[in-house]
Amino acid sequence: MRPDTPAENVDHNAEAARLERTADRYPEDAEALLVQAAAHLELAGDRPAASSLYDRLLAAQDGLENPFLVRALKAANLWEYGHEAEARAIIEGVRAAAPRDPAPWVIVAEALESHDELEQAQETFTGGARVLLTDVAEPPYSTHPLLFGRHRVRRMLGLAHDDWDTLADTLHTSPVSLDELHDPKRVWSLGSDNPAELKAEISRLRAELGTFREALSRPFPVAVLHWPASELSELLAAYPSLESEYPSHEEHLATIEESLRELSSSGTPNLGIVSGTVPSYEAFAASEGMSPAEVSLLPQYATTLAARGRAVEWPPQRGTACWCGSGRVYGECHGE
Repeated sequence: MRPDTPAENVDHNAEAARLERTADRYPEDAEALLVQAAAHLELAGDRPAASSLYDRLLAAQDGLENPFLVRALKAANLWEYGHEAEARAIIEGVRAAAPRDPAPWVIVAEALESHDELEQAQETFTGGARVLLTDVAEPPYSTHPLLFGRHRVRRMLGLAHDDWDTLADTLHTSPVSLDELHDPKRVWSLGSDNPAELKAEISRLRAELGTFREALSRPFPVAVLHWPASELSELLAAYPSLESEYPSHEEHLATIEESLRELSSSGTPNLGIVSGTVPSYEAFAASEGMSPAEVSLLPQYATTLAARGRAVEWPPQRGTACWCGSGRVYGECHGE
């Protein structure tokens, strides 16, 4: 069940409780599950309970994959039920940390925007763009909301277009332009009795809905399965028939990079890599009633890991470590 499902169609408290129970059973997926549970609690109106879940995650911060995302979500939630000072302090901490993930930047910027802090929101969107997109030729799919949000706030502030605004216009695929969608004067058309203005606004709303649906249709990346060296050795020792799929670890890594580049060149957006473990794979095979030696099970396993929030974005952001685990910067490793 999606956390954005309307309250009248789902019991959000029950769904949050179910996700918490699932997190207890699958601790390796607890971070993604509890973040989703907190979203359900926010939709149910129980914001203090949602904050408690964020605190539960942050208490185990050393094990979090996305601590700044959790902090950003907590700040946005706190502000909504009167804890503005604490929310602002967390937001400043997230901005100062300059995370390499666009999601925390977008969340804290939109929190500022929703509370009419437009200058601060614009600075936050711009800060995220500066960290993530400086000298980047092709912005990754995950950074598009950062550019679109920045464009929206700058239009509200009446600022002239700059290069990143132009880039946002280029990336936007809706038949209605960003300038029109983000026109501050749109609010006046909602109260108009002019049929032409109302018709134009309906067209804009349909375009926005189409863009929103498109984003929801790709909730997780198209992911390629990666086996760390030790895990691949264990996998092949247990299931030798898979050696035809994985002749060597070096060839496995090269195939991953080649596959992702082919997908990218064909126009497939939102690509990622998921790392498997033998115990997790065997448990997945058992749940599907299949043998782990079945080659056809491997892409299903990769998709399941991606759906659980285990995917790492490809290509990695500029200056970050390579996905293969070598410890080298991606541009000096598989990104060469």
